[in-house]
Amino acid sequence: MPDCDYCEKTFSDEDAYLDHLAADHEGELGSIDQRRVEDHTGGSDGDFPLGPVVLVGLLVFSGALVVYVTFIWGSGSTAGASGELPESGDQSVISQVQTEEASSSAHVEPGTDIDYDTVPPTGGTHYGGTWESAGFYTEEKELGSLVHSLEHGAVVVYYDPATVSDRGEEALRGWANDQTGDYRSFIAVPNPNDDPEATYVLTAWEKRLTMDEYDDDKVRAFVAEYIGRGPERPVR
Repeated sequence: MPDCDYCEKTFSDEDAYLDHLAADHEGELGSIDQRRVEDHTGGSDGDFPLGPVVLVGLLVFSGALVVYVTFIWGSGSTAGASGELPESGDQSVISQVQTEEASSSAHVEPGTDIDYDTVPPTGGTHYGGTWESAGFYTEEKELGSLVHSLEHGAVVVYYDPATVSDRGEEALRGWANDQTGDYRSFIAVPNPNDDPEATYVLTAWEKRLTMDEYDDDKVRAFVAEYIGRGPERPVR
């Protein structure tokens, strides 16, 4: 059942959740939620006029909504950065993944100081109402927002800017461009540690895998196993 990121109420289905956002949180919504609410209500310019033109418009809108749900809201792309993404990862790789149980999934106000047990974190208390979108970033991002992205099913890769290879950066950019769904995104950000434990630290909710050298097979296995399967709203 959807949980509200703004007041933490729980709703029976997505329609009820979007109606709640439109009625109770107008003016607070981030760009993604605002777009979802406008799509749900048919836009922000008032009611549609009646007549044949409306019927055509509704048909076009319905088709656009199917595309939106499939590629943005539901699951983004079904392919990986270099081919079709399997339903699960190679177990010889997944057996190397560390599991770190999250002590909390509570939301706090953005900007609140959060003391994570491990950095980069794989779960825990995080910012409410804000998270990071898919992308390859050259500037550090707030950990509280990144952990919220993990809860939303993201895979977040922390890379060491000093040692990341050209091939590794190119591959990470490819993944970030390919996996862009709201609840199955791929995010690459600089590691905030002065002396990172590895060149690449792959994280999902409660999961961690490190690599000193970029390994396509390991990244593909990790993404296949965990992306889109966050605790808030699994889409795979």
